[in-house]
Amino acid sequence: MESSRKIKYVMLRFNHYLERLIPVTTPFSIVIGFLLPFVFSALKPYVMLLFGIMTFSGALKLRAAELGKSVRNPAPILLFFASAHVLMPVIAMFVSSRLFANNDVVSGFVLLFSGPTAVSGFIWVLILKGDMALCLTLILLDTILAPIVVPGTTAVLMGAKTAMDMSGIALSLLFMVVIPTIIGVTVNETSKGKIPAAICPYFDPFAKICLMLVIAANAAIAAPAIKLTNPLIWQVGLLVITLTSAGFLIMKLITVLARCRSPKDITMIISGGLRNNSAVMTIAVAFFPEAAVLPTLMSIIVQQSIAAIMGKLFAQKN
Repeated sequence: MESSRKIKYVMLRFNHYLERLIPVTTPFSIVIGFLLPFVFSALKPYVMLLFGIMTFSGALKLRAAELGKSVRNPAPILLFFASAHVLMPVIAMFVSSRLFANNDVVSGFVLLFSGPTAVSGFIWVLILKGDMALCLTLILLDTILAPIVVPGTTAVLMGAKTAMDMSGIALSLLFMVVIPTIIGVTVNETSKGKIPAAICPYFDPFAKICLMLVIAANAAIAAPAIKLTNPLIWQVGLLVITLTSAGFLIMKLITVLARCRSPKDITMIISGGLRNNSAVMTIAVAFFPEAAVLPTLMSIIVQQSIAAIMGKLFAQKN
């Protein structure tokens, strides 16, 4: 009994360190994917399974009851969707189309900023003492609606400029995020939190390792097309930093104008600024030309660091 407690403690500490190291582990995963493409490209057939495991791990912490609490005050939810899935994709398309003549790159930007909010936002909101119920609600709704929102937004904004397998994208998102989320929430609800409490200390670190493998595998697949000597890489990276920062800043402005107070404003800033770029990159690698992968690849490198900076600038002042 004592040994099992020690193991559980060690795993909890390990998971805590992995959470804190997210700004480091995500770019590290890209680096090892680039350096060892012959190793990690072999994981391609298992990427969706690995991603599903990661999503299931996050969903085990979601409760349907949280949805009811937040839906009673839908204004923050509506403002989040207006900013994250209308305003930011339009801005991304407008700016990128004026800077890049390559429609595939523009499609990559639209795809990135059409993606669902990141599950890792849960960790940031927890650290920054935001509204957890609202955060879980936004993750749950955005995840479930992803198979409609992501291909729909990309198709509306890009039209015939980019060939897309919309049904394939929707189906992939269904298996990667929607079904694992529904299963995870159901397990949590039916067991009244007992099963997650028993398995999450051991499952959570494994899920974060799965995330690293997904990023490394996608980077390995994209590696042959990425040349660091190509100015396009650096131009895309600069715009990704600018637009990602803008996503946080715009949501901050919206919370001020809408008079959203702490802790709801913290949740909206983090959820509105973050994107599930691992899911988006998996979609980009599978269904889009190579150039469309670049924005998401750059986003994986910088997003968590930008989130940390924005958290210090805004959330911790409340």
